[in-house]
Amino acid sequence: MISEIQEDSKSRMSKSVENLEGNFAKIRTGRAHPSILDSVMVDYYGSSVPISQVANINIEDSRTLAVQPWEQPMVAVVEKAIMQSDLGINPATSGSLIRIPMPPLTEERRKEFIKIAKADAENAKIAIRNIRRDANSDFKFLNKDKKITDDELRDSEDNVQQATDSFIKQVEQLLAEKEATLLEI
Repeated sequence: MISEIQEDSKSRMSKSVENLEGNFAKIRTGRAHPSILDSVMVDYYGSSVPISQVANINIEDSRTLAVQPWEQPMVAVVEKAIMQSDLGINPATSGSLIRIPMPPLTEERRKEFIKIAKADAENAKIAIRNIRRDANSDFKFLNKDKKITDDELRDSEDNVQQATDSFIKQVEQLLAEKEATLLEI
């Protein structure tokens, strides 16, 4: 019973870190990366789908993405979707290929992105701490019902605390890496 709670909490903490990595991938660093377009949705014959389901997205060079829709009529639709996204990028179309040059980041924009990254990291830490709190309350409930001893309660809480510390350290490391890439010129 104790091990189930510990495994569940570690699994949920791991998902919080994965979610943070996904959020960080959406924060632009000035370099071209296909994940920048993950949030762009395209109208594909009446349904809204991610751009990756209607086109190939490749890195042409460090500052340019190349988007090639699979169907010729989708070129204009994809281009419009990219323009309407809140990414602040302007695509250039030549035939069936859409090139997206990444504008260099200004110092002000870099600082905004760092604030967003810090907020995302703080939310991940809060989620991890909430998971720890839930696990500890489960342990206390088991102890109250005399299903585990006081020693097992303390050991379980210590184990969950170690996991919490480990995952929070991962979050801080991811944040430090993201800040470093955002400040890179």
